[in-house]
Amino acid sequence: MRRSVVTLSVLLALAGSVSAAAPPPGTGRPLPELLADTGGGRQLIVAEAPVAGSTTGTVTWWELRRGRWVAAGSAAARFGAAGLTEGRTRQQGTNTTPAGLYDLPYAFGVRAAPAGTAYPYRRVTDGSWWCQDNGARDYNRWVEPLPSDCRASEAEHLITYTTQYARALVIGFNYEKPVRGRGAGIFLHVDGEGATAGCVSVPAGAMDRILAWADPAAHPHIVIGTSTGETAVTGY
Repeated sequence: MRRSVVTLSVLLALAGSVSAAAPPPGTGRPLPELLADTGGGRQLIVAEAPVAGSTTGTVTWWELRRGRWVAAGSAAARFGAAGLTEGRTRQQGTNTTPAGLYDLPYAFGVRAAPAGTAYPYRRVTDGSWWCQDNGARDYNRWVEPLPSDCRASEAEHLITYTTQYARALVIGFNYEKPVRGRGAGIFLHVDGEGATAGCVSVPAGAMDRILAWADPAAHPHIVIGTSTGETAVTGY
C-alpha cells in the first residue's frame, strides 16, 4: 500500500546522512519524529539517498521505544540505476526507485529465514515467479506456477536470483491496487553486483538483521526519499 507522506520535503532536506549513532544534524530529534506520517506502526525503515539521481545511500531501521524513535541499525544501501523518482508518477522499466511511504506485506527468500524471524516468510521454489506483465490478471503478484496470461519474458523467475533474493522483503509499492504500467516487483533485498532495477538493496548481513528485527505486530513500514528533498512525495 502507498500512503501519502507530508514532510518538510521528504526527509526534511537533511544536512547530512542519517546514522544509527545520532539524529539528523541540527535537529536534536530522531528522523522519524520529523516525518508527518510514519505509517502508524512502531517500526520504520528509512532508505535515504543524497539526491534524486543517486544510486547509493543509507538504510536505517528505527523502533519506537517509550514514545521515542531509536535507531536499531544502519547499513549502506543501493537504489535504482536511474536514481529515485516519485512513486505516484513512476513508470515501469525506468530503473528508478519509487519514493514514498509503503507497508511491507511479507518476506521471502531462496534461503530459509534467518534465526529469529517472526515476519511472514515465503520460501522460493523452482515454480516461483513475480508477474510484471501489464496484461496479466496477477500483475505485481507472486505467482506459482506461472499463469498462461503472464509471459515469462515479463516476469521474474525468483529462484534465478540466488544472491539478490536469498532473503528479501516485499515493498508495498503499487501493490494493494496495482496501476498498470507503474511498476512491479519492488523489494528490499540483498545487494547484487551494482545498482538495482528499482529496488532497495543492502548487504546480506544487514538483510538478515532487518528480518530478525522486523516484528509484524509493530506494523513496520519503509520510507524512501532524498536528504535534499528533491523527490517530493505526495498522495496519488
